[in-house]
Amino acid sequence: MIKIELPKVDVSITERKQTPNSDEPKIKSIEGFIDLHEIPRDKGGMILFYNIHDELLFVGKARKLRQRVKKHLEDTVSPLKNHRDEVYRIDVCLVEDPMERDIYETYMINALLAKYNVDKVYF
Repeated sequence: MIKIELPKVDVSITERKQTPNSDEPKIKSIEGFIDLHEIPRDKGGMILFYNIHDELLFVGKARKLRQRVKKHLEDTVSPLKNHRDEVYRIDVCLVEDPMERDIYETYMINALLAKYNVDKVYF
């Protein structure tokens, strides 16, 4: 039996509104998320989208995390396009090795029962 240990969550952001302060610039919201700048720009890894009840909605992998998260929140061909209003929290795990990302993605989809991943489901 193969034992896979999930990577730790490096960045976790939640949907929130900005409270305006006089010294803080206005941050553009993308689907209710204003903390996307906390996600590394040029790092690879895993992206996990959760709803407000901590149910895993979708697992993805990316070579450049911030760009991929934005694409999932804005793009018209994203598997999440019809479910963006459900996303409340986004967790990011840094995983640089592409092969490890593939293994983790498939494992997470099946072990954690991601709701909207349909192409890599084996259960």
